[in-house]
Amino acid sequence: MPLPRLKVPLLNSANPWATTQNDLQELFDCPYTGAVTIRTSLLHGFEHDDTIHQYTFFDPQDHASKPEAADGSIPDTFSGSLNTLGYSPIPLSTYLATIPKIIQDSTLPDNDRHAKPFIVSVTGSAEAIKECYHRIQHLQSTLTNPLCMEINLSCPNIPDKPPPAYSRESLVEYLKALESVRSADQSVKVGIKTPPYTYDQQFQALINALLVVEPCPIDFITATNTLGSSLILSDPTGTPAIALLLEQVSVHEALKGIEIVGVGGVADRAGLERMRAVGAAVVGIGTALRRDGVAVFGRILGG
Repeated sequence: MPLPRLKVPLLNSANPWATTQNDLQELFDCPYTGAVTIRTSLLHGFEHDDTIHQYTFFDPQDHASKPEAADGSIPDTFSGSLNTLGYSPIPLSTYLATIPKIIQDSTLPDNDRHAKPFIVSVTGSAEAIKECYHRIQHLQSTLTNPLCMEINLSCPNIPDKPPPAYSRESLVEYLKALESVRSADQSVKVGIKTPPYTYDQQFQALINALLVVEPCPIDFITATNTLGSSLILSDPTGTPAIALLLEQVSVHEALKGIEIVGVGGVADRAGLERMRAVGAAVVGIGTALRRDGVAVFGRILGG
């Protein structure tokens, strides 16, 4: 089944700039976001360490990095980012308690305020994901705003825990867990967030896993999470991720009935149109949100 209807096909990805209640309120109140994605959380929160979990911006033309300026500004030419980040230190329960407050405090017109969706990004074991689904489903029963659950199976920065989405067996385990909790109630749309796939066997592992469980228990795929360490070649678009991402979204489009949230490398109208042209139903913004703030959404839609 498709994602909830969005007024605009643009949202934020699950990223560090969608962590606090203030972050989420600003994203929700922006008229140019079709939905709000909450940073990936766990049932009990993630042990964030500022000395380990960091990010920086760089210029893809000369690979020069640059720390944040005193005023927090980032040069326009620094359109790429690198990170060693993990998940949100805020537990899922806190985010679920925050959602009604964000809706209540919103400056949006009532029709929009009670209709804009939230995508709650979560991770954990297959059993933990079942519990996440039950909790989100319970909140959904009290709200008119559609809630979706994105399962992040793709973070490359967790020591000794390779992304489950690279393994067909691990994917099937999560899909079967979803099947067991969604058989009675599908009011909450569910998707998975995938890592970068770079060769055919990885794509086939995903497709084969999706075909194991019938009917397929997911409604959307978010492609893609942080790219792993790699050689970055000069890219005239200024967004080093885009070529790889477009290929991934194109391949996912073959999975008819599952919608694609295309994430990575989009910072302007041209980037949005490239993602939509290859099959992304919705486009997520990450790096550009940090660099330009929520104003980036209006600028992208306005061209």
